[in-house]
Amino acid sequence: MPSSPRLSRPTRRGLLAAGGALGIGAALAACGGEKASGSKTDTGSGSGEKSGPWSFTDDRGTKAETKAVPKNIVAFTGMAAALHDYGVEVKGVFGPTKGKDGKADVQAGDLDISKVEIIGNTFGEFDVEKYAKLMPELLISDMWEKDKLWYVPENSAKKIYSLAPQVALWASSTNMEKALARRAGLAASLGADLKDPKIADAKARFEKASARLRAAAKAHPDVTVMIGSASAELFYVSLAKMSADTLYFQELGVKFVEPKVDKAGFFEGLSWENVGKYKADIIMMDNRSAVLQPKDIAGKPTWAGLPAVKAGQVIPRVTEPIYSYAKCAPILDDLAKAIESSKKVS
Repeated sequence: MPSSPRLSRPTRRGLLAAGGALGIGAALAACGGEKASGSKTDTGSGSGEKSGPWSFTDDRGTKAETKAVPKNIVAFTGMAAALHDYGVEVKGVFGPTKGKDGKADVQAGDLDISKVEIIGNTFGEFDVEKYAKLMPELLISDMWEKDKLWYVPENSAKKIYSLAPQVALWASSTNMEKALARRAGLAASLGADLKDPKIADAKARFEKASARLRAAAKAHPDVTVMIGSASAELFYVSLAKMSADTLYFQELGVKFVEPKVDKAGFFEGLSWENVGKYKADIIMMDNRSAVLQPKDIAGKPTWAGLPAVKAGQVIPRVTEPIYSYAKCAPILDDLAKAIESSKKVS
C-alpha cells in the first residue's frame, strides 16, 4: 500500500486499503455453515477455561487446528471488533486501530485499544517480532482476494504464517448475511454463546433492519444510490455486487449505479472533471479514516454541483463493516432511513 491513500495511482491491493475499491474477489469458497469443533464455557464469554482440541475450516477451505480452544488470538482490527461484540477477546490486532489523535479508529468498533497489542496500524505494517512475543495460537483476518489475509504483508506472510494457524473469512464474494453467519460461527467455536440475550437481540435487530430496507427499496424503486470513495485526484465509483454489504443491499432491492469498471472488474476511477458521469439520488461515501471525506472535497465545484450533494443526500458508507449483528443492524437502518426520506433528484 502506498504511504498515502491520496496518491492517484496506487496498486490494486493498496487501493483497496485506501478505499478505492469496495469489494474484490473470486467465487465464494466454503461459505456454508461453520465447520468447527471444541468445547466452550457455559458463559460463552470466550475467556473461561476450555478443554479438548479445537478446529475450524475457513473460507479458503483450510482447517485450522489447535490442541485446545485458542486464547492468544491476533486478528485484523475489524475482525477483532466483531469477536469483541460476541464476547471473545484478542491479544493483538493489526490494521487501522488508532488515529493520529490517539483515539480508536472507526474500524476498531468498541474495542478498548489500550488493552490490545497493536502489531501494525496501517497497510503494510506488521511487526513480526511483536507478533511472535505474544505467542500466538491463532491468526484471524478478512479475505478480499482468494487465499490472501487482509493486511498481512505478502513479503512477510510466510514467516507470519509459520508462527500460528490462520483463519480467513470472506469480506467479498459473499453477502452480508453469510459473512455474519460465518463470523458468528467462528465466535461460537471460540467460546461465544450465541443464545446470549444480547447477541440474540442484536440478530433480531439485524433481521428487522433488513426487512425495513427491503420495504424502503420497494416503496422507492426509482431512487438510485452511488457508492463513492475519494482521493485527491480521482473519484471511485464501485460496483455493488463486489462487496458483501452492498451486494446484500442490492439483493434487498436497492438500486445502485453500475459503473463501467476497469479490467479488474470492481470499480471505475473518474477524474474530478467527470465526477458527474453517473446520475444518483443518494451518494454513499467511504467513511474510512484513510480516505477523503465529504468535508474535504466540499470545495471541488464538480462535486458541489452534483444533485445529490446539493440536496444533502450524501451519507457515510461503512466500507469495511464490523461483521457482528450489533454493528450491521444500524448500517441497514441508516440506508433505509436515507431512502425513505430521499427526494428524486437525478
